Amino acid sequence: MSGVSELLSIGEVSRRSGVAPSALRYYEERGLLRSERATSGHRCYPRPVLRRIAFIVFAQRVGLSLAEIAGELAKLPADRAPSRRDWSRLSGTWTARIDDRMAELGRLRAGLSECIGCGCLSLDRCALANPGDRAAAQGAGPRAWIGDG
Repeated sequence: MSGVSELLSIGEVSRRSGVAPSALRYYEERGLLRSERATSGHRCYPRPVLRRIAFIVFAQRVGLSLAEIAGELAKLPADRAPSRRDWSRLSGTWTARIDDRMAELGRLRAGLSECIGCGCLSLDRCALANPGDRAAAQGAGPRAWIGDG
């Protein structure tokens, strides 16, 4: 076999993509990937699946859920491998999400040596940052990280 129509075994796809076979089967169950069955009954994937898997992995790292990824993948052409333009069009809307995550990570980094924002009064600094445990009035959990300030 050669060319674009070459089919790859699940093991080969796993090796090339760095994604475990169990995850590939799960992605297929969720409708993110499609395979064909060889005469032996084993899963075989067309070579362009490697691009879809790279997209899935990247989208997960951005913070998209599998349901959101499925929605994005549904916008791609089914009859050919997605082009750079296709990927760019889809991922272009993720900038705000990445910016939000970067801001959250910045707050978490600052909190590594500060109060964790829970209102627990367990640190000496809590008496200064959260006198009288006023964060408790805003609800349960780490209120400073949830965005209550």
